[in-house]
Amino acid sequence: MLGKQTDEVRKWTGPLVTIECQNPATLEKLGEVPSLSAAEVAERVERARAAQVSWGKTSLAERRRVLRLLLDYILLHQEEICRLCSTDSGKTLADAAMGEIFPVCEKIRYLIDHGEDDLRPDPRPSGLLMHKAARVEYLPLGVVGVICPWNFPFHNILCPTVPALFAGNAVIAKTSEWTAWSAADFQAIFNEVLTQAGYSSDLVQIITGDGNTGRALVNSGVEKIFFTGSPENGRKVMAAAAETLTPVVLELGGKDPMIICDDADLDQAVGAAMLGVFTACGQMCVAAERLYVFDGIYDRFVDKVVQKAQALRQGPPSLDRGGDFDVGALTMPRQLEIIERQLADAVKKGARVLVGGRRNPHFPGQFFEPTVVVDCDHSMDLVKQETFGPVMTILRVHSEEEAIRLANDSRYGLGSSVFTKNRRRAERIAKGISAGMTVANDYGIAYMVQSAPFGGVRSSGFGRINGREGLRSCCHVKTIVTDKLPLHLPMSLYPIRPATFPMLTGAAQLFYGKGIGERAKGAVQVARSLVAMVRDSRRSQS
Repeated sequence: MLGKQTDEVRKWTGPLVTIECQNPATLEKLGEVPSLSAAEVAERVERARAAQVSWGKTSLAERRRVLRLLLDYILLHQEEICRLCSTDSGKTLADAAMGEIFPVCEKIRYLIDHGEDDLRPDPRPSGLLMHKAARVEYLPLGVVGVICPWNFPFHNILCPTVPALFAGNAVIAKTSEWTAWSAADFQAIFNEVLTQAGYSSDLVQIITGDGNTGRALVNSGVEKIFFTGSPENGRKVMAAAAETLTPVVLELGGKDPMIICDDADLDQAVGAAMLGVFTACGQMCVAAERLYVFDGIYDRFVDKVVQKAQALRQGPPSLDRGGDFDVGALTMPRQLEIIERQLADAVKKGARVLVGGRRNPHFPGQFFEPTVVVDCDHSMDLVKQETFGPVMTILRVHSEEEAIRLANDSRYGLGSSVFTKNRRRAERIAKGISAGMTVANDYGIAYMVQSAPFGGVRSSGFGRINGREGLRSCCHVKTIVTDKLPLHLPMSLYPIRPATFPMLTGAAQLFYGKGIGERAKGAVQVARSLVAMVRDSRRSQS
């Protein structure tokens, strides 16, 4: 059971530098966790490096076995995991099940079923070197560092950690200080699974701390950093990583557009919009933060979402029996101020708040009411800046061209979606949107397609997680060239002879010339040069 090892895991030695944790829905103090120093981080990395040596030599079949144990454990304890996430982040149990359990389980399933194929040595053509055999190997990096955000406490640890582990690496994952209380319990999961499988628990270590702890991890000598967070903090991570030339994968949030065409299935689009805006209280990098609704269905769409938003139930997860609330609390207190500031700016510039628009006065915690805002435009901070809250921002558009232009008028480019019954129209709009992913007639499912890479462009970051590309980004990609036939030149190219340069230019003409005639000229030049080089070699030996 989760919690059995909690007291043991939460013990630490050294100076008691701690972070105070509280439940964002009730403001109840949960306790304290250690904020690790640079020296403590370095010691953890060394322990991970020692544990990785034997793990990196295991077969992929063995790694699949360990992942199966992990998946079985998660399924057995999923309700406990959801309650931990709810307590730490303020989300409902249903949001925890959708956002914490399903993506993790699907990722593990994908790796078990397809991970070995993705990491299989990849033969490559050897070109004109026909006597050589070339291949690419995907080898462990060593120790991978993961810096997690606060919106999905379990998922944000597991989803980068699991592929890195399957690729043969050890992992040090730093949680956000805003959701650090659950770290010890999640560490207990890995401790139990790894010990049961016969491996050191040092292979996966979940650490807690503030920004200084994160910087220490970046500069600790790990082979790669996976960071998820804001563009501002992403720049800090990138600058710190540059000091040691540590490669990074950055997922830096989004301001995702949802385009709803005049021929869309209206009920389907409304349902997707509700899911895309209010799931996890809107605290998702792929939240639908800008809804572009065609003029022909604008009023009907607004009427339907207003009716649904007014019916949403909000409350603390501690009172949730699994279906009592639709919307929970915000995790960070500062996010309440950001939403209020953006809404005030929007209203000042002409927007109208039809539902919500304020902190929920019925609860002491960090609750903001589900909100619907119309008459929005691109002069407003609500449209330009990431909101990360339960706010549906609706804009009216009149054409495909206008919708695509406005969708691309953002510094972000992570996800996107388009709703239309016309497949060609969906393809056309999808290709026009500048983003890492576009989904037609659905919301957010690109992440659940674990065979496909996930990531963004522009200020949404770079590099990819998920799919073959994401798994291979956890690897040292190495080219190996071997003999197919043990051939060698009859003479050395060094020292350089008078005929060497004509031989090389003739060879270029032979291999790359246009047409038979040009290549024949090159062949003749090569033959003459080789004859001259042989004669010169014999003279030098006599």
